[in-house]
Amino acid sequence: MPGPVTVSGDATVAVAVRRLGSGASAGYGDAVFDTASIVKVDILAALLLRAQDAGRRLTTRERTCAAAMIEHSDNDSATALWRVIGGADGLDAANERFGLTETTGGDGPLWGLTRTTAADQLVLLEQVFGARSELGGASRTYLQGLMGRIVPGQDWGVSAAADGSGWALKNGWMPRDATGLWVVNSIGRVTAGGDDYLVAALSSGNPTKEQGIALVEEAARSAVSAYGR
Repeated sequence: MPGPVTVSGDATVAVAVRRLGSGASAGYGDAVFDTASIVKVDILAALLLRAQDAGRRLTTRERTCAAAMIEHSDNDSATALWRVIGGADGLDAANERFGLTETTGGDGPLWGLTRTTAADQLVLLEQVFGARSELGGASRTYLQGLMGRIVPGQDWGVSAAADGSGWALKNGWMPRDATGLWVVNSIGRVTAGGDDYLVAALSSGNPTKEQGIALVEEAARSAVSAYGR
């Protein structure tokens, strides 16, 4: 289990970690969170699964949107691909095949309000980075590549637990209109001490984005450090 994580104010945090390939995992916290932009990994995974089922490659437009959505966290591109996969129904159908049991697509166009848990995000990461996956090798390699090219300024989060540039990730962040408090999430693969780890660190109720980033980074470091002992 990860060690204690310092939580400021009324913020809530959950973290899950798995040493890649071992099948063993550990976690702290079981709260349900809004995804914000980490759902973009799930959207692209669902799109790739649909393309596989149809025996086709992604179109040029889909690939352009996918790159912008993951590397730059472009919201318009996410909305376009959300429509392509059939919105929440399409996401939920893909997630049933992926093995996610605690994730529900957001209403209508509100993909950022998809709800999930850290444990479920670990299942999704296993689909992207693991050997046993509904996604074929080419699909996994493509998605991994995009997650390894996150633009500067968005490459915080679980990367704090990595040795140097040994990471591939996607972050999500948004203030909630009703409270002004921030949802800040980070998911991905990190290499530390010669081992590869899948890490999901989710948080809500942060007074600022910066405090949320500090919280998920502390959670990721704590998880990888404790699991690597």
